[in-house]
Amino acid sequence: MASDVVRDGVFAINKPCGLSSAQVVRECQQAFNPSSFFKPMIDAEIARRLKESGPQFNRRKAEKKASQVKIGHGGTLDPLATGVLILGIGSATKQLPQFLDCTKTYETVVLFGASTDSYDRVGRILSKRPYDHITREMVEKELESFKGKQIQIPPLFSALKMNGKPLYEYAREGRPIPREIEGREVEVLEVELLDYYEPKTHNHRWPTEEAEASERNLAEQVWRVKKQQETSRKLTPEEKEQDDQAVAAHETFKRKFEERQDELIRDAPRKKQRPAKHTALMSGALGQLPQPVYSSKGKNLVPPSPDESTPPPWSDEGPPAARIRLKVTSGFYVRSFCHDLGTKLGSAGLMAELARVRQSDFTIGGTNCLEYDDLAKGEEVWGPKVADMLARWNGEPEGHWTGPKTAPKAPSPSSDKAEVQKKQEKRSASPVASPTNAARSEKRSRSPSVNGAASPARKIQAKGDGEKPTRQTNGNKVSSKSDDEKSWNGFDD
Repeated sequence: MASDVVRDGVFAINKPCGLSSAQVVRECQQAFNPSSFFKPMIDAEIARRLKESGPQFNRRKAEKKASQVKIGHGGTLDPLATGVLILGIGSATKQLPQFLDCTKTYETVVLFGASTDSYDRVGRILSKRPYDHITREMVEKELESFKGKQIQIPPLFSALKMNGKPLYEYAREGRPIPREIEGREVEVLEVELLDYYEPKTHNHRWPTEEAEASERNLAEQVWRVKKQQETSRKLTPEEKEQDDQAVAAHETFKRKFEERQDELIRDAPRKKQRPAKHTALMSGALGQLPQPVYSSKGKNLVPPSPDESTPPPWSDEGPPAARIRLKVTSGFYVRSFCHDLGTKLGSAGLMAELARVRQSDFTIGGTNCLEYDDLAKGEEVWGPKVADMLARWNGEPEGHWTGPKTAPKAPSPSSDKAEVQKKQEKRSASPVASPTNAARSEKRSRSPSVNGAASPARKIQAKGDGEKPTRQTNGNKVSSKSDDEKSWNGFDD
């Protein structure tokens, strides 16, 4: 493969459900690092870092850091979500921020009748609402109200922070939020109802786990604040009384929580030094870097969807569901949209599925989007695809893929031993009194003696069974070879 092939660039991968975005990046590195396609990039980076590393004790650290393909992503996806995850390779990681502000297209399934703390199917139930009155026409009408610019309140369990602390931690610790939730200005460019699922025509289910009372109280408090912010009006006396009751319940929960915490406090045990996992190489010793350890903590983060045999958590026909496509600007929370749609319909809603089908110019099934399953099929499968994607990003027609280079296989010790054994058997099978062999042995050159005369031929005395032959030269000196010495000097002709 040519050394001038460009390996920096941007492409997308179709992320599966259940994996975090960081885990997808790690698995791409696990596939790319030992490949022949990215080897020139890694070798060049190692040489550059070693040149800049300075002291000898930093060289090993610099070499280890440079022995991986540099990869970043252009916008995270929730573990529940699937679809386009943009990846940058090498120096192209600096171009990834531009994809954070681009438009995105999502397809989501909204399941009505229940709300959860995470606004999706993997959370815990906060409330259940009637759903028998929902129709397809009602859903289509309410979808029109989401078009255009709006102020969207993020989910309670989102990654946003308040006073340096994520919102979900306030709920987990049973603490009230310190101030109003800041909304984000977002815009829905397009919204379309793709399919409407009547009751008993889908396999989507609510979660079975219920949220604790403290979490429900905090969620109700957040929703009241959200309602007040959206309507720009003060709370009614009834809502104010309910809010005060929620705060009182929180204070009771907090006091009991602190009492239980005090009972659990114990003196911390002395820390034991952990033994090193890997034996360090001597300074200046020859050896290979230890193989990188890839974390798998970002796998299996989402329980599988229930199948038809799973009993539903309702006794009637169950709630309807809807598949909706949204084209939105940056910062839009699809989970919040599902929750708000259920509220506007006089019920509740949660996100059952989510797929990002497009981000900027990257689409699922497009020429610049790699299928995740191709990583496990080897470099022969993903190599030419990634090469073409990176080439197109850099304005080249094709990636000039020539296939992975395989080094010639070194002979194993067992094969060497078998070869020697074959030669030995061949010699033992040859005739003893063959004239050809005798003539060939006579043609062997002999070293001259001191007075210039040819030295007599060496003779081996015959021995009985079980006795080792001794070599006699000139009738005076007798020497013998041990088995080890024969193996050092080879076998006699």
